[in-house]
Amino acid sequence: MDQRTELTEFLRSRRARLRPEDVGLTAHGGRRRVPGLRREELAQLAGVSAAYYTRLEQGRGQNVSASVLGAIADALRLSGTERDHLTHLARPRARKAGAAARPQRVRPSVQHLMDAMDSVPAYVLGHRMDVIAWNRLACALLGDFPSMPPQQRNIAWQIFLNPASRSLYTEWERKADDVVACLRLYAGCHPDDARLAALVGELSVKSEEFRTLWAAHRVRGKGFGVKELHHPLVGPLTLSYETLVLPADQDQQLITYHAEPGSASAESLRLLASWTLTASDDDAAVPAQPSA
Repeated sequence: MDQRTELTEFLRSRRARLRPEDVGLTAHGGRRRVPGLRREELAQLAGVSAAYYTRLEQGRGQNVSASVLGAIADALRLSGTERDHLTHLARPRARKAGAAARPQRVRPSVQHLMDAMDSVPAYVLGHRMDVIAWNRLACALLGDFPSMPPQQRNIAWQIFLNPASRSLYTEWERKADDVVACLRLYAGCHPDDARLAALVGELSVKSEEFRTLWAAHRVRGKGFGVKELHHPLVGPLTLSYETLVLPADQDQQLITYHAEPGSASAESLRLLASWTLTASDDDAAVPAQPSA
């Protein structure tokens, strides 16, 4: 992906969110051709010249200082994640050639940990939101990962190109927005990832919803929260999820789901886990919804 284009579009999209009155400026000049702050208004807020900011937004601001980026981030009222994304775009760090192309491998101890979590669905996300490891309950809850072709073993692919995801995720639109925001964040750190470019290209061609969300340039990390699911076997589930970055590889994240103790969701998850163990004993797969 073209880093200069990404920087340009990100800054434009952030300017478009703000109105002069939002930041204490008086709007001048009558009707505006485009929404949001003008370049010269943002430059005024950041304490830089309009010419300098224009060069930066056009991808021509070589060697921009951290202090200037900080002032621009303040003026744009960026979140912490957005600030990091801006820094990655404006001041990219040198990375080893082909680093994102090499297959990611999960440490055996991490797989053993997930396998020991009989009542907790768990999986590991790697580059470009690829699912690179999982336990049995994650497959029962989210989809039969082992049976998927490698290119489909990806959260973004599953959300936008697998129709079953719309039935599984009660708040599908929110899930889709979160997935694209995470993928955008990854793209800022790995602009030369050819497989990422291919994934974005495929999703853009095949999903209008993905194209719209991708163009919004929202960025967020996965973090933690609550997901509402509707599983084909056990019905409605309210599950909390946690995201843990693995220390040996910052691009690997362990994702876990759990239910509130004593809740109906906890009982449903327990039932699903028991079916998973029974299926394992019978050397048969649990008939889970094929989504991630």
